Amino acid sequence: MDIHEYQAKEILAKFGVPVPRGGLAYSPEQAAYRAREIGGSVWVVKAQVHTGGRGKAGGVKVCKSEHEVEEAADRMLGRKLVTHQSGPAGKMVNRLYIEGGVNIAKEFYLGFVLDRSLQRVIVIASSEGGMDIEEIAEKNPDSIVRVPVEPAVGMQAFQAREIAFALGIPGAAVTEAAQTILGCYRAFRDKDGTMLEINPLVLTGENHLVALDAKMSFDDNALFRHPDISELRDKSQEDPRETQAADRGLSYVGLDGDVGCIVNGAGLAMATMDMILLAGGAPANFLDIGGGATPDRVAKAFRLVTQDKNVKAILVNIFAGINRCDWVAQGVVKAVEMTDLKLPLIVRLAGTHVEEGRRILAESGINVITAANLAEAASKSVAAAKAA
Repeated sequence: MDIHEYQAKEILAKFGVPVPRGGLAYSPEQAAYRAREIGGSVWVVKAQVHTGGRGKAGGVKVCKSEHEVEEAADRMLGRKLVTHQSGPAGKMVNRLYIEGGVNIAKEFYLGFVLDRSLQRVIVIASSEGGMDIEEIAEKNPDSIVRVPVEPAVGMQAFQAREIAFALGIPGAAVTEAAQTILGCYRAFRDKDGTMLEINPLVLTGENHLVALDAKMSFDDNALFRHPDISELRDKSQEDPRETQAADRGLSYVGLDGDVGCIVNGAGLAMATMDMILLAGGAPANFLDIGGGATPDRVAKAFRLVTQDKNVKAILVNIFAGINRCDWVAQGVVKAVEMTDLKLPLIVRLAGTHVEEGRRILAESGINVITAANLAEAASKSVAAAKAA
């Protein structure tokens, strides 16, 4: 789960990470009021959307008067911001963060991610801040510092100081930098983060560190431990199909193809998408209905897949262990009847009660194409989609 910049900064501030003074605005008038509250002569208006590259897309504006703040807010609010990360659909701007200007002397990059191969939290830092980490790695890979954290003891103060020295932070600011790095690590660890990025982390002309931007993502499976984090979810920034699926206990990821997939098990779902690609087609989604594929659950999956207007054929691929093929077959029949399905439907069943499941489909009277194995199912699905 992703959260907005202002939310990430609120969390980091509680862990001792210095952030600029700012305020949230939902209208141009409120944006100007926030600027007056903050004070000073320079403000930054930032669109709050779940995507990177806001600055290059016009989602970050430096303003030198309250009038400029109001104008910038008026241009951003209610419009879609299209960045290189958002895709052509863009993200709707519904709220802004107004922040006081900072006297920037030097910019750094600081990030925390989970390295699954090492089973460690990795701190990634660079003296070249203000750019995407991919761009830094391409242009100046030697500037990147990588420090793994031993999970048994957590991040140590000496590691934070070593990172500060490696970045070239002046001696007068090393202690503050180390405290900032340790605060970020504690926030990442205590809130079950999967990614924390401060880009840029700036050194001011007064030799202080400030987190000028912040992004945080969290492990969805750990949100039950953090109701305060769950409340920060902004569904307006998410794919509505994925939101609807999550609210109904389904694992769904929308893709760009035309073969809708309804599968039980994440591994089998990945294999199904691979087989569709090998057959010359493209999957429209990843959808794992899980182990308890009851008729109602299968029907919900059908409704979700058929909402995608790009879908030209639907492939149901079930390998029943915990599941039962007869339950799935009942769900398929129920879903077809409820949705008045007009799309070609390909079903491959295997495993527990498979014969009963096939009998239910055969006697249902619905128009269904059956397949004996996954390769055949994928091939028939691609052919059906191309013929539609």
